[in-house]
Amino acid sequence: MDKKKVAFIGLGVMGHPMAGHLAKAGHQVRVYNRTTAKAQTWVNQYRGSFGQTPRDAAEGAEIVFVCVGNDDDLRSVIYGEQGVLAGMAPGSLLVDHTTASAEVAREIGALTAKSQVGFLDAPVSGGQSGAENGTLTVMLGGDAGHFERARPVILCYARAAALLGPIGSGQLTKMVNQICIAGIVQGLAEGLNFAQRAGLDGVKVVDVISKGAAQSWQMENRGLSMLNDEFDFGFAVNWMRKDLGICLNEGRRNGARLPLTALVDQFYAELQELGGGRWDTSSLIRLLNGFSTKA
Repeated sequence: MDKKKVAFIGLGVMGHPMAGHLAKAGHQVRVYNRTTAKAQTWVNQYRGSFGQTPRDAAEGAEIVFVCVGNDDDLRSVIYGEQGVLAGMAPGSLLVDHTTASAEVAREIGALTAKSQVGFLDAPVSGGQSGAENGTLTVMLGGDAGHFERARPVILCYARAAALLGPIGSGQLTKMVNQICIAGIVQGLAEGLNFAQRAGLDGVKVVDVISKGAAQSWQMENRGLSMLNDEFDFGFAVNWMRKDLGICLNEGRRNGARLPLTALVDQFYAELQELGGGRWDTSSLIRLLNGFSTKA
């Protein structure tokens, strides 16, 4: 693979290791983070460089990757005199890994087209561990040529990357992903709570049913920690509520009925009220077991 000059905007729990995989693969990486100390920490670890603004980081880059929090965060680093678009040259490519709305993806796509910059909306699945281990799944929307250009670089931190359709399709697919996860985690919470109240050994239950039709990523990776009431890790409730809000808004727009998603979203709202906004999403079981002070 040809080594590229790239920029990475956003060094949170996902972006930091993702940018690190690019550097370890030999790409020339320049990063930006709103908190400069985090950018300096990344540079100390991976020997890249950092920009003082998104524009500074993006100047001269062939591909600019972005991974921030939400629609507003995305606009704040892309638009304006100091945004990445102000520093990107015609023919370069912007790849957005933020989990955001399909609406903002289409909005950015229209703006980049005017600047002759390519754009792919590319949300990811796999969480912090997937980012750290380079095993993310990336769902993309955009032009096939842009996808083929970005795919070899994306695979530095992903095990799978697929083009799902035009701009916005990546975000819509991520919504499907989050809708499915919400239902699975709630079902797992109810099943494990049932096992405990029935006097069963939860560990043995998970061990046997995980080899059958009930098997899921959530069961294999969260079943035991749910039984142990451990939630101080993983994908935070606050972020899941943000994602489910995007799903519910899109459902209202396109007419999709999402009754289970709406219900689970309200359960997550209860966890936030209990102070669990930063607990892992598997903490849904706490609402069934009764609130615990264990975190």
